[in-house]
Amino acid sequence: MPLRSAPPLADKDPFDIDEAFRRLRQAVAGRPKAAMFALRDRGYGSPFEQLVGSLISARTRDETTIVVCERLFAVARTPQQMVALTPEELTRLLDGATFPEPKARDIRALSRRILTEHAGEVPDTPDALMAFHGVGPKIAALTLAVGFGIPAVAVDVHVHRIVNRWGFVAAPTPERTMVALMELLPRHYWVEINERLVPFGKWICTGDRPRCSTCAMLSMCRQVGVTTHR
Repeated sequence: MPLRSAPPLADKDPFDIDEAFRRLRQAVAGRPKAAMFALRDRGYGSPFEQLVGSLISARTRDETTIVVCERLFAVARTPQQMVALTPEELTRLLDGATFPEPKARDIRALSRRILTEHAGEVPDTPDALMAFHGVGPKIAALTLAVGFGIPAVAVDVHVHRIVNRWGFVAAPTPERTMVALMELLPRHYWVEINERLVPFGKWICTGDRPRCSTCAMLSMCRQVGVTTHR
């Protein structure tokens, strides 16, 4: 079972999650948003668009994901429109994303299943979403959180790294981190944590040499595993 890992330290303030989110909002203000939140703000916030966009985003940079999704959604924004595309057309529209051919197959397949098994509506439970090929816990959580507005914790590499680095949780994998956060994190932060920590992880709390010396979280962060920093 994942456990909270931050014992009191003489040179650190107690970890206050409300204060942490206040600082995070200020720290990432003006930074580019995580892809799915950026797409939502550009008008692509339906459950289907968020499901497809999250699948496209897997192992693809946010900047590329946004370009590819806007190109695709200019042509097809519903399951009906998606299955009307030929495999070749869909693959071409996904050019630039990683693994465009497998993702095209998965998008066509889930679009068809949404039409035939779910009366054209994206299901709104994790299990039903993860029954689609190519959809794992993170994609399901993003679809629920951003597409439906249902509290769900989407854990990517940034969220996993940062909350463990803080010492807020101690979990060896993103899946275990998700479970730990669902136990420890107030529900009203479940959606927001991904929105804030993705840009925070890209620009400040980076994987290598994080910018600790100027980080607003430094007084509370346990800096677990940090050996060098800026």
